[in-house]
Amino acid sequence: MPTYDLVVKNGRVVRPDHPETAEVDIAVAGGRFARVAPGIDAGEAAAVVDARGRLVFPGVVDAHQHWGIYHPLAEDTRSESRACAQGGVTTGITYTRTGQYYLNRSGPYREFFPQVLAGAEGAAYVDYAFHVAPMTARHIEEIPALIEELGIPSFKIFMFYGGFGLHGASSSQREFLMLPEGESYDVAHFEFVMRGVQAAREALPHMADDISLSLHCETAEIMRAYTAIVQREGRLTGLEAYSATRPPHSEGLAVTIASYLAHETHLANVNLLHLSSAKALEAALIMAEAFPHVDFRREVTIGHLLADFHTASGLGGKVNPPLRSRADVEALWGHVLAGEVDWVVSDHACCRAETKFGEPADDVYVAKSGFGGTEYLLPGLVSEGRKRGLPLQRVAQLVSANPARRFGLHTKGDIAEGYDADFCLVDPDRTWVVRAEDSESSQQYTPFEGFELTAAVTDTFLRGQQVLRDGNVVGSPRGRYQHRPTRRG
Repeated sequence: MPTYDLVVKNGRVVRPDHPETAEVDIAVAGGRFARVAPGIDAGEAAAVVDARGRLVFPGVVDAHQHWGIYHPLAEDTRSESRACAQGGVTTGITYTRTGQYYLNRSGPYREFFPQVLAGAEGAAYVDYAFHVAPMTARHIEEIPALIEELGIPSFKIFMFYGGFGLHGASSSQREFLMLPEGESYDVAHFEFVMRGVQAAREALPHMADDISLSLHCETAEIMRAYTAIVQREGRLTGLEAYSATRPPHSEGLAVTIASYLAHETHLANVNLLHLSSAKALEAALIMAEAFPHVDFRREVTIGHLLADFHTASGLGGKVNPPLRSRADVEALWGHVLAGEVDWVVSDHACCRAETKFGEPADDVYVAKSGFGGTEYLLPGLVSEGRKRGLPLQRVAQLVSANPARRFGLHTKGDIAEGYDADFCLVDPDRTWVVRAEDSESSQQYTPFEGFELTAAVTDTFLRGQQVLRDGNVVGSPRGRYQHRPTRRG
């Protein structure tokens, strides 16, 4: 019998804890990396892959996705996980909540979440997990059970929902969020969520490092006022107008409020999501200095690193927070290069054209928010990062190791013995043009249409099984739900 199920030879392995790529071989047995060393005998393997000098990255952990937000979860899981495989993503963590969109229902998570699991089961081509947003007082009470019984140690607050819907001003918050009578989704609720998460960390000390709270930081009152101003003046149009309705200082203010609440509630693990502007990063860094006892992590999306409100292809680039100016894009890159960003994600939210665009189709205010992009996460970061001197090791940290470690995926994020054999092959010298029609996503457009990238994922492996070969998805869905925290050994 062969010693190994698979051996990968002639690759240049990129690892988050090694500053240089290494010309070593990889051996896989039982779905995990069994050996990483030069000169592994191909005769010891049931199958051999010749990497032909390509880069071998650990499988990407895309820690911010939204499967099922606009379409049935089972459909989204199948199509969007195929898009994941195209981009070297081997684990997607998707956000879910009660209220409109997603399952369009309310109630306790003990009843809600099993339906989420059922919707995704058997349909994913990559591994997956979920973050959950406590929307009601009862959900806060459920936090310990969500962690221990359902394997969900990461939670979310949507700060702008205090007075806004998903796409703009909400006339009825209770209807949109399906809140119980007498409850509000506001700053007081955010405080109580933080207290609930911190109480769980204290009650479960063996899991405390894996339990965290993530925040979408925008301020509803600022957004409401600026929306009225921008629409009344009528000088700006398209994505530039949308950015002006949700100005960067709205992000900075929300970051400040969230950070002080974390200090007040003694919550140590806080993730600031999809920071999109120079002002948002400025506020995040000021708060980290002000409250050094809070372990802040800062997230940026590949969309905000690749596109600005002028270069994105059409209104398909509407997203929350918005695509910003070129100056903001360059500021984000400066923070990435300075080591002040902890991970990069896609914020993948597939929204097909018939759902995305309203009447009239060129009105940014009636378009839905969000777009897909997981398939461009790794190639986009490598392409743009190399131009700017971003080391490949840092890429592996930003898209694999850092999110895996923060979110309790301790068998993911590295190419090392004992880890899940999740990896992808990247041709760093292949120039190609982004075309929506080439994506496995069911979305028929992309804001990156026509962008030229200079690196391509050619092959993806999940626990040693190939799910992408020469750019084509192969096999059947074999993704598994990750009940976190996962442990090696």
